[in-house]
Amino acid sequence: METAAEMNKLFSDFSEYIRKEQDLKEKIRDEVKNLEHIAREITMIMQNVHQNPAQDEVLKCCNSSRANFATCKTHYAQLAALVPVNQFYHFNDMWRFATQKLAFLVSLTFFLETGKLASFEEVAESLGLKPEREKGFHLDLEDYLTGLLQMASELARFATNSVTSGNYDRPIEISKFVSELNAGFRLLNLKNDSLRKKFDALKYDVKKIEEIVYDVSIRGLRPAAGNADQAGN
Repeated sequence: METAAEMNKLFSDFSEYIRKEQDLKEKIRDEVKNLEHIAREITMIMQNVHQNPAQDEVLKCCNSSRANFATCKTHYAQLAALVPVNQFYHFNDMWRFATQKLAFLVSLTFFLETGKLASFEEVAESLGLKPEREKGFHLDLEDYLTGLLQMASELARFATNSVTSGNYDRPIEISKFVSELNAGFRLLNLKNDSLRKKFDALKYDVKKIEEIVYDVSIRGLRPAAGNADQAGN
């Protein structure tokens, strides 16, 4: 049977462990707050593409966003320095939502610049994260996929605002891209409940964009086939 002294020692050790973990979590929260602040700033910048969807203005917003992504690398490096080796998933929930938001913003920026899908590796590099868990502090695949689904919803809104501003090519380009994205997600056997629910919402984004393209078509505003093909490339 343990003596009172042994019992006190045991719980004193527990108390010290809890105190150290709480201190560590507070330091992690500070870095996460910095990432959340950057994500809010980039979000505000990218909202301007809805107000003025002209391509030159869109690219200006993308350039401003990229400057902020560079700052993210510093904070992720500081975050990585705080998290003990092999304890990434012990603390991952603390920065998961910030990373998903930033993955969405990187993906959106990349699409608006190139008309293409940002790869997993490209998003990781933009944020200063490793693409593979074996290499250290990394971008979790589910966070990347969640960011892509958030991007699809934003593009549905962007397609609407593009038509409002008189750009009838862009909704066709977006429709092709989001349809291909949807087809890609259908190849995945999603088990994660949260990710599955977000994927289920993708079909509504696809439908919304298709309705925009249809409306443009019946109003005679859709570009000729040759121009449409160029918009999709």
